[in-house]
Amino acid sequence: MYQGMSHCFLAPHDDVAFPTEADFIDFEGEFGIVTDDVPMGCSAADAMAHIRLIILINDWSLRAVAPAEMKTGFGWIQAKPACSAAPIAITPDELGDNWRNGRVCLPLRVEVNGQWFGHPSGERMGYGFHELIAHAARTRHLCAGTIIGSGTVSDADFKQVGSTCISERRAIEIIEHGNAMTPFLRFGDKVFMQAGETESIFGELNQKVVRCNSGSKPN
Repeated sequence: MYQGMSHCFLAPHDDVAFPTEADFIDFEGEFGIVTDDVPMGCSAADAMAHIRLIILINDWSLRAVAPAEMKTGFGWIQAKPACSAAPIAITPDELGDNWRNGRVCLPLRVEVNGQWFGHPSGERMGYGFHELIAHAARTRHLCAGTIIGSGTVSDADFKQVGSTCISERRAIEIIEHGNAMTPFLRFGDKVFMQAGETESIFGELNQKVVRCNSGSKPN
């Protein structure tokens, strides 16, 4: 678990600007939760009651920058720019039977330039959101509005369901073929995400990657 940017989320249909393609631009499809006030030392069992909203996130990542930052031992800063958030946040009860064991049990569909990239289910999370809350709250209180992401949605059955980030697919290609074949994103590429087989209860993320104008500010 790491602590990322917290003051700015990108709108679901806005262009997403980066300074250079050489940073290896990647997307990460994730689910996330929003808490109320969580007391320090909260147990995983008690944490379920503190989950107020569920969201869909694209956690943009810069893969060429990450290795150098990770070697410092202090976590990611430049490699983790602002995330994008889908337009609708829902309460857990709105998921019905698709909210189980602190997990969003829906496929997260990703397309790149109109082509299917993957649709693994959030049900495969290694730890449920209640367990992540308990981990984060072990030594601190979490204020109302705290957002916790699931990490990249993935599945061991990747040959059938694909991936929700380029880095995972490239790692699979290296293992299976000896080299990575899927390129990272280029300026002009479009990334689409939605949860569910048809219309997404969260709405959709549909964004284009563009070059950042030096000194520009977000809308």
